[in-house]
Amino acid sequence: MTSDRERLQGYVESWRSAVDDTLTLLRSLDDTDWSRPTDLPGWDVKAVTCHLAHLESDLAEIKQQRVELPDRPHLTSPTSRFTELGVVARENKDPAEVVDELEESARIRHERLLADPPTDGKADPPRTPGKIGWSWETLLGNRVVDVWMHEQDIRRAVGRPGGFGTPGAAHTVATFARGFPYVVGKLVAPPAGTTVLLDVTGSGPVHLVVEVDESGRAAVVPGDVSSPTVALRMDVETFVVLAGGRRPVDAVPVEVAGDQALGRRILESMAVTP
Repeated sequence: MTSDRERLQGYVESWRSAVDDTLTLLRSLDDTDWSRPTDLPGWDVKAVTCHLAHLESDLAEIKQQRVELPDRPHLTSPTSRFTELGVVARENKDPAEVVDELEESARIRHERLLADPPTDGKADPPRTPGKIGWSWETLLGNRVVDVWMHEQDIRRAVGRPGGFGTPGAAHTVATFARGFPYVVGKLVAPPAGTTVLLDVTGSGPVHLVVEVDESGRAAVVPGDVSSPTVALRMDVETFVVLAGGRRPVDAVPVEVAGDQALGRRILESMAVTP
């Protein structure tokens, strides 16, 4: 059985790998790439990079510049307002300077996490983004997802697909797959006895069946079913785009078999990241 220390260290190394992959991508961009819009409202490639530099710098306990937050249409929640602070503080900096900040901040954090590795997933880390109440388990797991998803945001924006055969990709796909029963049972809440097949193809495939019990709880069941209430089939990029809330259902290729209305409701509820 994997100990907390081993599992958390695995998150740290997956995060470090995702940061390195992102840095390599960022250093290969040309001048026109930085202003290309991403799937994130109001953010271009440079803004995404500023966000990554902000969070890693903040988590490294580097003092942040105080800025006034302008009124922008995409700032609709406390989380979006917090993340925008880092973008505003860096929007007049040269992209290369922001990339250097990301690299240095990640280096500092990685060295600290190696020198004094967390051993209890339920314990509180010394610092979290926006002082949110996350445990070590949540913080380190979410950092992998955040960095890898933003690498993908940049890749889609600049037309350079890839990055799916990596530890960050495997961690993120597995995280979203674990959240699928919650989407079905809690967010959609279909009748008891409903079965949903999720079939994701490509690097890091997912094939699971979720069934709703009499209490309304949805859980993965072993084996397969011959005639699920609804079957959802998509490639892995579509899966992470939907689970990450990056694009609407009609903008991605998905095959729905069975109950079309239920399938649509599930697909529209799949976004589990802010």
